[in-house]
Amino acid sequence: MTDRGRTSAPFMNGAWRVFDLSLGEMLWSRRTIFMVIVVGAPVILATVMRTVQALGIPPLRINGALVDPASMFGVLIWVPFLRFIVPVLGVFYGTSLIADEVEDKTITYLFTRPVRRSAVLVGKYLAYLACTTLVVLPSIMLVYFLIVPLAQVAASFRALLIDLGLLAIGLAAYGAIFALVGVVLRRPLVASLIFAFGWEQVALVVPGYLRRFTVMYYLQALVPHTRLSDSVVALLEAFITDAPSTFVAVASLLFAVVAALVLAGRVIETREYVLDQ
Repeated sequence: MTDRGRTSAPFMNGAWRVFDLSLGEMLWSRRTIFMVIVVGAPVILATVMRTVQALGIPPLRINGALVDPASMFGVLIWVPFLRFIVPVLGVFYGTSLIADEVEDKTITYLFTRPVRRSAVLVGKYLAYLACTTLVVLPSIMLVYFLIVPLAQVAASFRALLIDLGLLAIGLAAYGAIFALVGVVLRRPLVASLIFAFGWEQVALVVPGYLRRFTVMYYLQALVPHTRLSDSVVALLEAFITDAPSTFVAVASLLFAVVAALVLAGRVIETREYVLDQ
């Protein structure tokens, strides 16, 4: 067996052990209870829309045009989930992966385990992905079946899978970037909130290349506009200009995930953690 083979297996085994330990802690944390409340808001909105629709009242019009149920679901994915919930989950979970251990003064005990420090980060990051998926997925499915009639499920199911993939890559990208912020900065939460809801919102509307340094620029390029009504497409185009191709968007987001995790891992491996008494 090569040296590479001997070192890769312990790394992944260590990451899996940390994942198994961290997932339960994340799922039963107060942070997750708060996030369940956040992702419940679109479900309430979808319930109101379904009730209004059952009463024979068109629930949504854009520029005077009636929006069909599949397009309404697309709007709910784009606005509350993609523009708000995904960044919020990335901020509150990603920054806490290592920062919480430092704040609770348990980081030195965690690093005394026979596991590489970077494997600890990867295991916690994988637990974050699993936890946020378990939080977001039920909300999305409830919204989908509340908004889209059963007769249209077969026709729109492929688009649903695309939406789920879009949210997954968004959670992966934001989580990795904010995990890096949580490793580098001592108080990462404020800086991450400024990035997600300050810098990104401003950069997206400023002409020039600044938008290319945001996660949302590439996520919005992956929104499946082809299944939206003309009125919704017009609304999207008001916010999305000069969008990259699908390949460029996916490649850029995956590069951001890998680069952020590698950088965060290198910082953890070399940093001296001296806890305040």
